[in-house]
Amino acid sequence: MTAYLSGGKLLLAILALAMGGFGIGVTEFSMMGLLQEGATDLGVSNSQMGLMISSYAIGVVVGAPVLTAIAAKIPRKRAVQLLILFFTVANLSSAFAPDYNTMVITRFLAGLPHGAYFGLAGVLAGSLVPGTMRGRAIAWVMLGLSVANVGGVPLVTMLGQQVGWRSMFYAVALVGVLTAVLITLFVPWRKAEPGASVRRELTALKSPQVWLAMATGIVGFGGFFAVYSYISPTLTEESGLKITLVPIALALYGLGMVVGSLAGGRLADWSVFGAIKLSSVLMAGAMLIFAAVATWIIPTMIMVFILGAVGSLLTPSLQTLLMDSAPHAQSLAASLNHSALNVANALGAALGAAVISAGFGYRAPSVVGAGLAVLGLLIALITQARAKKIGLLVGRDAIAAHERTVID
Repeated sequence: MTAYLSGGKLLLAILALAMGGFGIGVTEFSMMGLLQEGATDLGVSNSQMGLMISSYAIGVVVGAPVLTAIAAKIPRKRAVQLLILFFTVANLSSAFAPDYNTMVITRFLAGLPHGAYFGLAGVLAGSLVPGTMRGRAIAWVMLGLSVANVGGVPLVTMLGQQVGWRSMFYAVALVGVLTAVLITLFVPWRKAEPGASVRRELTALKSPQVWLAMATGIVGFGGFFAVYSYISPTLTEESGLKITLVPIALALYGLGMVVGSLAGGRLADWSVFGAIKLSSVLMAGAMLIFAAVATWIIPTMIMVFILGAVGSLLTPSLQTLLMDSAPHAQSLAASLNHSALNVANALGAALGAAVISAGFGYRAPSVVGAGLAVLGLLIALITQARAKKIGLLVGRDAIAAHERTVID
């Protein structure tokens, strides 16, 4: 019988795992705020520095399935420890990278453990609580990423501007070491899944249901990133916000992410498909309203908060859906959530750039985003219909069936 945690012990274990998410969020998003400083230091253009962001994202997409499969036979606590140490060393290597090409390679390496860490940490967190709280446990781990956008990214960006942009990598490495220590102290031991192997984990990639779940995330979150990628010029060009106040808007966005993550965990425990459908509808509506009010500062700032909240509603339910779509390879399936998010990032940014370049203005990505959210909803409906057809249990139904099996 699995021993669940409660009270202070659960809080400390979740804090330890969420700290890793905080560090990952800081290294992923601070690069965008220190782009110009990095370009000056390395003697390259801003667009070339942008390739570092792409390099990190490619690392996430590649590393999520590969490292998760490799870690299949390793106890989950040990696996997340090794992943956060890999992440720490990779960020330190960026701090010492002598030139641009080396930096691109080290950013790719830093991205490799991103998805695998969140996938395994989410599964591990879910094992610490009763099944009825699994969605909330996953959301609590993801909360580290949201909190990073509220406080960590602005603080590290300011630090980088004052003492040098490479200080970001030292700060992130320090968070990585702290995470490893906290995991060692407060996260209980969990054995690897019985019969786990690289081959069994990779069976998740053969499941049409997993690919449908990923498509739901890629398309639905593509709309989210179509808006977020151009939030700064939208605020300055359309709303007339002073560029010095953009960090305040981004902090509001981060606060929205925190609220959305917490609410999304509860919604996932209520109904996985219900949460996905509700999130998709709310995202589409919020993006259309954002486009409509973008010429007024105060309504726009309110909508920035709301966009952060409704976007984050989707994450816990999508990760739960992926886990339940591959019940014998949950770790790898969970890690694919972050591969999907990074593909969505690329898709949304590209489509947003296309409509802006076509002369439709900075409000156009919001309309594109609303369309993608609706398309994501349609894919979710197809995914739900297929799940019913093949008898796949998701969310509360999957937990109830598992508990009946354990009792029998």
